[in-house]
Amino acid sequence: MFLYRFALLSACFWAYPLLAQSDKLARGKYLVEEIGRCQECHTPKLADGQFDRTKWLKGAVQNIQPIEPIKDWHKTSPDLTAASRLWQRWGDAGVLKFLTTGVTPSGGSAGPPMPTYKMRQEDAEAIVEYLKSLQ
Repeated sequence: MFLYRFALLSACFWAYPLLAQSDKLARGKYLVEEIGRCQECHTPKLADGQFDRTKWLKGAVQNIQPIEPIKDWHKTSPDLTAASRLWQRWGDAGVLKFLTTGVTPSGGSAGPPMPTYKMRQEDAEAIVEYLKSLQ
């Protein structure tokens, strides 16, 4: 009986970090897809208006424009996946800094229509984890 309890306790001890990572990934997915709705600007749409799931968060041409000109308005949105040029330039630390402070690694800010986020560190870390999981 002791051996059984020890084995069960050991399994829980080793599995907990994996479950925590899974929870963190799920939290990041939720924040990106349901709260931030990042796909609205960062994923192209198909002719029928559905998101192109093969290009999920890989950047897109904006389908919205302001009525009046807005300085520094971006007509395209960048690829947010870890293989992107943006990620290669910024790295994990730069993406975390941007999400928690609203400031890019070079000290600037994202131009419109991108909102400025000032997230809690744990939320930003969850988002980074999720974005890194995308292909």
